[in-house]
Amino acid sequence: MAVRRGAVRSVVVAGLLLTLGVSVPAGAHAWAGPEADVAYHGRVALSQGKLRIWLVPENDGPAALANTTVRVRLSADLADRQELAGGCARAGLREVVCETGPLPLHGRGRHIGLELGLREPAAEVVVRVDTWWNGGATDRNHLNNEHMVLALDTGDAYAF
Repeated sequence: MAVRRGAVRSVVVAGLLLTLGVSVPAGAHAWAGPEADVAYHGRVALSQGKLRIWLVPENDGPAALANTTVRVRLSADLADRQELAGGCARAGLREVVCETGPLPLHGRGRHIGLELGLREPAAEVVVRVDTWWNGGATDRNHLNNEHMVLALDTGDAYAF
């Protein structure tokens, strides 16, 4: 477990550096990595202040990836205490990031299941899912890895 948490922390730090605009070393370019097409498919359900998210990362290629990080952002604040799945870390008041593990060419990564408690019950929550870090790969199709889902507090599952 410590290895996974360490890996997530290093990915979180790398993502924060990019977010803060830290420059890339000389000679390195964002497009210098492999090309891949990362996608996410899953479901979101909200019931009585608990948000359940199940997602599967996929890679349509043309290259395999050693690891990527999916980000889940909410329109509502998370409760202070969260019990997160292995390989996941809280990245803010409304954000959680999870490593996907290896994404083989034309294959799936590990299934990720989250049960997130909200600070206060909400009638609806907007959930945004996207790639936070992809190991420097080029992904020309963001339509299948950037999702926004409105979950109503009905317990119904909404697919993306």
